[in-house]
Amino acid sequence: MSAGEIAGLVAAVAFVLLVGVLAVPLIKLGGVLDETRSMIKGVSDETVPLLSEVTTTVTTTNAQLVRVDAITANVQSATTNVSALTSLFAATLGSPVVKVAAFTYGVRSALSNRNRDAVQKRVRSQLKSERAAAKARRRGAAS
Repeated sequence: MSAGEIAGLVAAVAFVLLVGVLAVPLIKLGGVLDETRSMIKGVSDETVPLLSEVTTTVTTTNAQLVRVDAITANVQSATTNVSALTSLFAATLGSPVVKVAAFTYGVRSALSNRNRDAVQKRVRSQLKSERAAAKARRRGAAS
């Protein structure tokens, strides 16, 4: 064996060792890629039914929103009708009702003042007669 052959043999062994050392990370990288592929497959298997459910949910939500729009339109129509009815009531009965209320208040005030005046007159009369009786007693007692 010559020196060249030994050098070639050493170079071949070194090359085999280098390939062996590099093969381990490549094998591990292959395992990682296999795991990644299976995870992506699992995610896509789960995502397809989820997207189907989301589509169903969005469709149902849109149908409910159409119903809510119809209800809102009906409420707006009812509000408009109530507003018109209130305006009609105020225009038709508002002024006479206010006049009747004012008249009733005036009558109540007048009757209240009349009763108060009569009571005050009676009280004054009674106080006057009591004073006169007390004065007469003092004169009768002094004589």
